[in-house]
Amino acid sequence: MVTRLKETDAVVIGIGWTGSILALELAKAGLNVVGLERGAARRPDKDFATPEIRDELTYAVRQKLVQDPAVETFTMRHESGETALPIRRFGAFLPGMGLGGAGTIWNGLTWRFLPFDHQLRSRIEARYGKSAIPVDMTIADWQMSYDELEPFYERFEKLCGTSGKAGNLRGTRIDGGNIFEGPRQSDYPNRPLTQSQAGALFERAAKSLGYHPYPTPASTISAAYTNPEGAVMGACEYCGHCDRFGCAVNAKASPNASVLPILLQDRHFTLRADSFVTQIVYDKASRKATAVRYVDMNTGQEFEQPAGLIALCSYTFSNTRLMLLSGIGTPYDPQTMTGAVGKNYCYQVTAPQHLFFADEEINPFMATGAHAMNIDDFNGDNFDHEGLGFFGGALIFAGPTHGRPIMGRALPPGTPRWGRAWKQATAQWYNHSFSIHASGASYAHRGNYLDLDPTYRDRLGRPLLRMTYNFRDNDRKLSAYVAEKASGLAKAMNPTVMGPAQPRRGDFDVAPYQSTHNTGGTIMGADPKTSVVNRYLQSWDADNLFILGASVFPQNPAHPPTGAVGALAYWAAQAITTRYLKSPGKLVSA
Repeated sequence: MVTRLKETDAVVIGIGWTGSILALELAKAGLNVVGLERGAARRPDKDFATPEIRDELTYAVRQKLVQDPAVETFTMRHESGETALPIRRFGAFLPGMGLGGAGTIWNGLTWRFLPFDHQLRSRIEARYGKSAIPVDMTIADWQMSYDELEPFYERFEKLCGTSGKAGNLRGTRIDGGNIFEGPRQSDYPNRPLTQSQAGALFERAAKSLGYHPYPTPASTISAAYTNPEGAVMGACEYCGHCDRFGCAVNAKASPNASVLPILLQDRHFTLRADSFVTQIVYDKASRKATAVRYVDMNTGQEFEQPAGLIALCSYTFSNTRLMLLSGIGTPYDPQTMTGAVGKNYCYQVTAPQHLFFADEEINPFMATGAHAMNIDDFNGDNFDHEGLGFFGGALIFAGPTHGRPIMGRALPPGTPRWGRAWKQATAQWYNHSFSIHASGASYAHRGNYLDLDPTYRDRLGRPLLRMTYNFRDNDRKLSAYVAEKASGLAKAMNPTVMGPAQPRRGDFDVAPYQSTHNTGGTIMGADPKTSVVNRYLQSWDADNLFILGASVFPQNPAHPPTGAVGALAYWAAQAITTRYLKSPGKLVSA
């Protein structure tokens, strides 16, 4: 039996980056906000303390802070004619679980997308012609320009205390920063992190080839910092325990460190952890989402929480799945290319390569998850694509993220997998290797999408989300091109041994880790027939429902998505608090 609760002003589903930011802004506006988080109420002082949090086996290998696939997972197939099978252990990507979500276990990479990324389709058509984009590539412009979103990018960077160096300050290009970035009104809140030896080697090689290296914009911060909300953060200790871990010294920005210490004290906010949302109750006739149903995972009891405003702020997969389970919007059909819920699922195209230096001390154990040097010379449309057979590009970067003893053991090609020779090679090369990476854009294809699986169900009996995804012709050509450019950089560093480049030639493999950069499924757009939300991230089908997160991206640029996710959270929060609350209803007319 469902217990119906007293109505509240707003319900926020998922208390990660977007949910915590929006909940705080709504609470400041005087709304009573209920936050529903399906995982545990983890807090840094209790759950991320040393020495326990530095346990690589528990957190990195056994994935303690990652979603439990025994409770909820996905099914996966490459093409729509295949039978999808469940993912029983997460590998390629790692959705977070618990208060803070994936924002707890990220690496702190905090890029802004390029102005080109915001107006992708328009700019490609203007430069290469309207017929240049293949019919099956369903890319679209964002519904706000870079210039419109710039103040919100800045606000998120200040929330995180991001460390970096501006490359375009109010239109002035600055060497040592990313000269390809859009103009910014102020520099980063903190100076860049201390450069690693791997970063120094990469920087020299990039400059020798005429490229423009710059340090990673890192929300693993270089100095103690108090953010605009009053949350206090420490300086990074370069411990190498960022991805898959909570931060023991609050040096890595996260919802747990940067927002929740303030939000949890606000009298207008109520957190309900271990609350597994099963459905958004939808009244199609009135165009309203009237309530949220959820199960208390400790007692098994089901509740219905009515609310005047509902915000769907969970991860890409959960946002899409809840829309499908709740019957809000029309599911996407790849054959007819009608409907929009589940459309334009994108991932990222990577191309790693291992390098070994007999005479260089790399010290990989002194690192952060955002400790690389980078170039954007082959990103976006920063180079001519005429005749290449693909669009998009990649961020190319190098630098250690950790030297953890279980997972940090890169070895030269041909090394035995076990035995004395393996042990000798491990001792020889541990302190003398790092990788060069290419993080490539993933552009939407009509055959890559999300829907509900007809066979497999979660622990509560609901259909699992089904992922239909594979690398497409654009992905493979892009990957081959940028892998060649990365190899040129690798050779310029003059390594003793250079592993082979690894462009994406075959099918997508769900097992090896690549990135937790999953986007699409509830995309923004100007037409309700081809998109799920409008430019203010308001549902076309329910005026009081807003959807935040990377699920609204029409495609996935090369830069990691969190900076844009945070900026969009502030963008939507402003629209809700300054416009929607004053006059509830459609913010955009179709």
